[in-house]
Amino acid sequence: MKALGICWIVYGIFRLGMGVAAVLLLPTATVMFGALLSRVANPFAWMDVFHLLYAGCTILAFICGVLGIISGAGLLRGRASKPGLLLAASLLSLSDLPVGIALSVYTLTFFLRSQLTSPAASEPQPAIRKDIS
Repeated sequence: MKALGICWIVYGIFRLGMGVAAVLLLPTATVMFGALLSRVANPFAWMDVFHLLYAGCTILAFICGVLGIISGAGLLRGRASKPGLLLAASLLSLSDLPVGIALSVYTLTFFLRSQLTSPAASEPQPAIRKDIS
């Protein structure tokens, strides 16, 4: 669990760095995308769509970074303090190639397998008796 926590912290720092780079490179990305719109009908609408998608990807990078760091710190403490945060970080990081997919799939299979093999899940259910009187 500690190795997985370290991986999530490193990945979270990486995603925060991606978010910062996206914010800093916004003017360059706008000019580069704008150069493609010279022969398109209604280029201003397409530029608005570009800014909306760019903002969404930037926000996703920051959210995944913060969730990854918080979840990794919880795993380093020896327990998943909030497994919901870790599962949310895993699901949101599935869109990041290749590290996000690898880390997310491993985390999801690790925790889902542990949920299926937990002692509470393997206890037999009490039989329902119907007394006929």
